[in-house]
Amino acid sequence: MTKDVIALTPKLPDTRTLLAGLFAGGPDLGLTSTGDGGVLQLCTRVGRPLVSVEAPLLIHIPGEAERLLGGDVSAPSPPYWWTEARASTAVPEAEPLAGSVCGRLTTLLGGTVWPRAAGTTGVVAIPQEQPAGDAQDVVAPSAPDVPSVDVLTESTAVVISDRPILAFTIWLSDVLRTASATNRALHLVTPPHARLTLPLRMALRGAPNRWVVQDPVGGYYDGLSGVPLAWQQGTFIPTSTTVADAFTPQTGPTPERQLTVTFRTIHAPTADLVLGRGLETAWRHLTGAAPVGWSTSEPVNLPWSPRQLTDLARDRSPAPTHLVAIGAPDHPSIATLRTARTKAGVAQDITLTLGYTSAVNVPLDAVESLAAALVDEHGLVTMLTTLRAARADLTLTPRLEAPPIPVSFTLGTRDVNAIGLTHARRPPVALRPRQLGTPAHPALHYILGDGTDADAWTALQHLTTHLKAAPGAG
Repeated sequence: MTKDVIALTPKLPDTRTLLAGLFAGGPDLGLTSTGDGGVLQLCTRVGRPLVSVEAPLLIHIPGEAERLLGGDVSAPSPPYWWTEARASTAVPEAEPLAGSVCGRLTTLLGGTVWPRAAGTTGVVAIPQEQPAGDAQDVVAPSAPDVPSVDVLTESTAVVISDRPILAFTIWLSDVLRTASATNRALHLVTPPHARLTLPLRMALRGAPNRWVVQDPVGGYYDGLSGVPLAWQQGTFIPTSTTVADAFTPQTGPTPERQLTVTFRTIHAPTADLVLGRGLETAWRHLTGAAPVGWSTSEPVNLPWSPRQLTDLARDRSPAPTHLVAIGAPDHPSIATLRTARTKAGVAQDITLTLGYTSAVNVPLDAVESLAAALVDEHGLVTMLTTLRAARADLTLTPRLEAPPIPVSFTLGTRDVNAIGLTHARRPPVALRPRQLGTPAHPALHYILGDGTDADAWTALQHLTTHLKAAPGAG
């Protein structure tokens, strides 16, 4: 397991300040870094990792510390620097060492330490002998090409964390990418009180990756499906098709709602193409404002700029680019955006989710006008809108939640043309689409319900089957 300590400072931790922090363990510790220098690691003389310190990240976005660390954190006003230290619990002294590293940074630069009680400035004595007993059995060494993890086997990289809210950080992104490159699964192990952000949830939902929840009473279970798990042959595997008792909600239905809009746009790869504008249009239609920030991971740190994210995507092309965008803290909203070159052009796959404290606040009446704007201005291919009863703060608990219910489906002009307008506008269900776009280039918007009737899934299934059965489809 790792224990995370974070320093939030109004000034950049320069080399001198970082050295003062890294001397929290005295002069006898070793210091290594990753190949790109993005992570410094304090080690014992024989190379046992103690604390990993990531490169400071400049945060321009208000509310990010509160979103990821809790409402009681006293973050400086943006912009401020986020410096994250991870301590291995294989050595008892590593956690106070991480606290002293971050405490020294805030003493010299101002700011605060999270958790607040972790910040100190004392020198932490590290025993020269290796700890005996169970500690050496808990953590397996990482392969050279895999970022520091808690357990590494031939098939699985295991990260153990008790952080209250786990986000899709740069470190976890690197672990996921390198685990995949070495044909390993990523299994994230947490206690039952932990929650995931939506970007991390999306990253873990594909097999063979798992969110593994350690229930003190019932053992392990999958935090997304509830299936009981056991550690066997170097990985977590299902032991039953039933759902663990701990996965069952202990309270009644929530009044809170999450509205999710998932859509794809395609544009010709022209020199003046600017990415992210379709996402911004969706944000403005549903919230009245543009996103406030974007990044490749969490915390989201850069001010919203379609041109800057376009430059990044161009630099990475032809490889795809995965991005995260965030809205203002007074209206929970977050999106993931994937850009990739396809035979048809530059595709943007976007999932935007917004949180509401009550169903009456959900702007369902704005969805059709959003679909029309995406058709007219942003090359919409398809758009699915769903509504679910879930936390308004957009975090995920390891409990059974109500499934999303379809609200509407939009078919863009390209697919309507391929399928045929006559066939597409006459599905075998009790609904008639509304025509968007122009008479020469029509699109169709199918209203499936108001997000309260699960039969909308059946209607959507019949609709998609009908559309795929057209002579020109697919």
